[in-house]
Amino acid sequence: MLRVRAGQVHLITAPPIEDGAVLVGDDGRISAVGPHPHVPTPATCEVLEYRDAVLVPGLVNTHTHLELTHLAGKNDESEFPRWIRRVRDLKMETPADAFEAAAEDGVRECWAQGITCVADTGDTGAALRALDRLGGRGIVYQEVFGPDPAQAAASLEGLTSIVGALRASLTARPADRLRSPLGTVGVSPHAPYSVSAPLYQAVAEFAAREGLPLAVHLAESPEETALVRDGAGPFAEMLRKRGIAVVAQGTSPVQYLARMGVLGPTTLAIHCVQIDAADVKTLATSGTAVAHCPLSNRAHGHGTAPLAALRAAGVTVGIGTDSVVSVGALDLWAECAAAGLSDGDALRMLTLEGARAVGLDREIGSLEVGKQGDLAVLTARPADRPTALLTVISGRVVHRA
Repeated sequence: MLRVRAGQVHLITAPPIEDGAVLVGDDGRISAVGPHPHVPTPATCEVLEYRDAVLVPGLVNTHTHLELTHLAGKNDESEFPRWIRRVRDLKMETPADAFEAAAEDGVRECWAQGITCVADTGDTGAALRALDRLGGRGIVYQEVFGPDPAQAAASLEGLTSIVGALRASLTARPADRLRSPLGTVGVSPHAPYSVSAPLYQAVAEFAAREGLPLAVHLAESPEETALVRDGAGPFAEMLRKRGIAVVAQGTSPVQYLARMGVLGPTTLAIHCVQIDAADVKTLATSGTAVAHCPLSNRAHGHGTAPLAALRAAGVTVGIGTDSVVSVGALDLWAECAAAGLSDGDALRMLTLEGARAVGLDREIGSLEVGKQGDLAVLTARPADRPTALLTVISGRVVHRA
């Protein structure tokens, strides 16, 4: 058991409590929360006190690439399609054990920021294995690529095999680590410039059949829009050079993926910068959530996602950092500042709204009895860009400053 007391406790679903405490039971779930005098102190529990700090639910990072942590500062390409190719080349030069070490470093870096849950995308499986080894929480979306329609069957077969192996490795965990949903598997058909229409459809059907969450990079750049709508631009040129036919779809990337059956209530759409009012409506009516990564969007010159319009339409939006290759550091507070979010609004986006975006809001995202004991103790209120003094997942301390 673990009891944490702090000068202020942010429940998210109710007003903050001055001099409050949270008690996490042996099952890893919150058993009591409230003013300090009203929260029991069992004789067998560990007691931690931070009277000058702020206790909040663990933060949720809705978009990471933790297996790329070792590549920070190693890609100076300015044109986005060339930047993408350089990332691919850097990955091909990376030995398998380096991905494993990078993912572990990424998980620990997240914990040092008070992040207790990540929605990660990658194709090596390293992030999921790191979460499993360390006891971290997150969804790892296994990426699949294949812009050539002729590759669709082979790409799906490879994805099916990898996902099966990853799921099997998780069910082999010791019983004491199965008490809560920690690392789980999803799938990610990467992006419109790297996935054909038949592969999109096949992956969407596979995800629905297997009950897997789905994530996709979508409407990220003007170059992507030019490819999908007009069959033109640098992505189109790159595909044609590989002998892959490019067909103008005459519509936006969002409408194109809606037509492919990719959008829906278990889909996380990453970026969504190049969208209009019709796209916002489609995202809302389909129940698709969005991972908003403002610093990455800015770094690549993609533009600014219409955050206010998305939220006004009822789209669930979480905040993500993207990879350190894009932004240099996993700083969710800097992302909130770039998005124009502050104080309680920022904190809610980083906790409950982030949890809702990845389908875990029944388990995490607010401090309520019965929810998982995922907590972070911060040095200051959210407006002051705090650092984490303590990070807890299911009642287990994973970071202590």
